[in-house]
Amino acid sequence: MKASYSTLGCKLNFAETGTIAAALADRGVARINPGEIPDFCIVNTCSVTAEADRKCRRLIRSLNSRYPEAQIIVTGCYAQLQPVEVAALPGVAMVVGINDKLRIADYVCGAGAPDPVEPSKNLREFMPSCSRGDRTRYFLKVQDGCNYWCSYCTIPAARGRSRSGSIEQLVGQARTVAAEGGKEIVLTGVNIGDYGNGTDKTFLDLCRALDDVDGIERYRISSIEPDLLTDEIIDFVAGSRRFMPHFHVPLQCGSDEVLRLMRRHYLTDLFADKVSKIKAAMPHAFIGVDLIVGARGETPELFEKSRAFVESLPISRLHVFPYSERPGTRALTDIDFIVSQEEKHRRMQVMTEVSTARQRSFSEPFVGTVRPALIEHVSHGKTGGFTDNYLRVELDSVRPDLANRVVQVRLDSLSPEADKFTATVIE
Repeated sequence: MKASYSTLGCKLNFAETGTIAAALADRGVARINPGEIPDFCIVNTCSVTAEADRKCRRLIRSLNSRYPEAQIIVTGCYAQLQPVEVAALPGVAMVVGINDKLRIADYVCGAGAPDPVEPSKNLREFMPSCSRGDRTRYFLKVQDGCNYWCSYCTIPAARGRSRSGSIEQLVGQARTVAAEGGKEIVLTGVNIGDYGNGTDKTFLDLCRALDDVDGIERYRISSIEPDLLTDEIIDFVAGSRRFMPHFHVPLQCGSDEVLRLMRRHYLTDLFADKVSKIKAAMPHAFIGVDLIVGARGETPELFEKSRAFVESLPISRLHVFPYSERPGTRALTDIDFIVSQEEKHRRMQVMTEVSTARQRSFSEPFVGTVRPALIEHVSHGKTGGFTDNYLRVELDSVRPDLANRVVQVRLDSLSPEADKFTATVIE
């Protein structure tokens, strides 16, 4: 038997899809090669926006059209939140909730059908996941769920309450990665700074334990809420042997008024303080920032305030998203002011231009410098990877011999879009 795998959404989803694929491979279900027809199509969905839901539906319909005889098995946040809607899509043979996602291999191989999708309030089990997928980097799930309930977000309803793996369990998975030859691990979760909630362990405790695993050369923190990014974590990364100078910190809006409407757990002063402390400890650190434009309550004046705040920050890149109405969220009942789709699109363009400018400002000083880069792939005649501080590099020659190796590279020139460097290996 053969299976295809489709993943939408976050790094956590990619980690879990890889774990599902590995479990099926252990049972003799191979991943399809180009041109082959699958017996099963595994779809791991996202539901962070209405557009994410639409992409999921389009993908499922496309798979059914291409492989009409295949059984389509759908899991992930969209399946958790809208199981009846998903089950009615053409070709869907099974809808698997978050709690049973990593048991899909059992169901495919005849161990019965999954239980009906459980309400998120019943999701208490932490299901470990660590996988590489098609990349050199591994993705290690350290935490799941979220207790924050921001006014615009459905993820707590999809993923349930915050829960974590044990330090011993996660260190064991990191050691397995090292034994397999893995060099870099990305720590993933829904709200990883909340690691250890309900226990006497913290995210910093986990990072310290992982830092001692021999064989792993790099860790990256995928995303961490600003109110959970403690000064101690920043100082630890600055002095760590293996944690990279790379942070991804969601801001969502640069207006305190909108942050309050969003029910975020911080204001702009705290966010600016965290960015300042990162830069003081690690001037070369890459700082990525999530930003939502056009949220309910974001008047033109408050958008301009957000833009000005973002432009004042020494960050490296923005990930800009248009606000999406999500049924069941408090924003729909608590906030009256609505931004038109046309205005959201305009604001997206404005903030995308800000992002390009910030990325260029961050990247240009590194032209001509030498930095360590993990070479991840050879694709379409190009060899590429990322430096320690997450600068994307493309080597000036094809070097398959360097795959999964950390080498010193000289950053020769920056692309016109400021999103990658042409680099030369320093032998």
